[in-house]
Amino acid sequence: MNSTKTKRICLWSGPRNISTAMMYSFGNRIDTAVVDEPLYGFYLSKTSAKEYHPSAEEIMDSMDCDGDSVIEQLLAFNEKPIYFIKNMTHHLLDLNLNFFSEMEHIILTREPEAMIRSFSKVIAHPQPKDLGYEDHLKLIGLFRKRNIPFHVVDSQEILNNPEHRLKTLCNAVGIPFSKAMLKWPKGARKEDGIWAKHWYASVHESTHFERPIEKQRPESLGNLEELIESSRILYRQIISC
Repeated sequence: MNSTKTKRICLWSGPRNISTAMMYSFGNRIDTAVVDEPLYGFYLSKTSAKEYHPSAEEIMDSMDCDGDSVIEQLLAFNEKPIYFIKNMTHHLLDLNLNFFSEMEHIILTREPEAMIRSFSKVIAHPQPKDLGYEDHLKLIGLFRKRNIPFHVVDSQEILNNPEHRLKTLCNAVGIPFSKAMLKWPKGARKEDGIWAKHWYASVHESTHFERPIEKQRPESLGNLEELIESSRILYRQIISC
């Protein structure tokens, strides 16, 4: 184990926001350990999401579903100098948030139309609570109230210029940039949650950050239109912070 204190970097993301690619990017550093959505089981066990998330029972059976216990484990980790914790913001629920002061915080967001279209391919009828925008704004309010530094990142900024944006992000959280973050081996990582089979197909085929191929926009947004518009209002507030 390291004698120096581990720096914990908490990524607070919504779904379909290149958060897994970010985990792979940080995980490719030799000085960094990563963990994949450690509060997912806790979230499923406490909400109705268990009724429609794929493999919910399998996920809960595979994880510690006690949120306080999970946080204790995250704070106890000291096997590498950097610990990158990939989280979904809406997984927090009613936890004691005093641990925030012991971590660096990144809020990762994405333009709603692309995100919601992607999300709805797995969850057919997404609800606002599934998307994380409202929770991002609540989290920002809490960080400000407690004078806790945080950094908002739009996923498109990373896709447009990965090296530049990752350099500025590393500087913001107090770690040196590593070129190893720009490329990773194709395929799954051992840290992937068992939900990877439903969500990670694209990132398993990737080896680096790349902009998605632009496709002709479908003529109709269908029943997603209202959700996209309401989410866009929240998204604009987040990126203005």
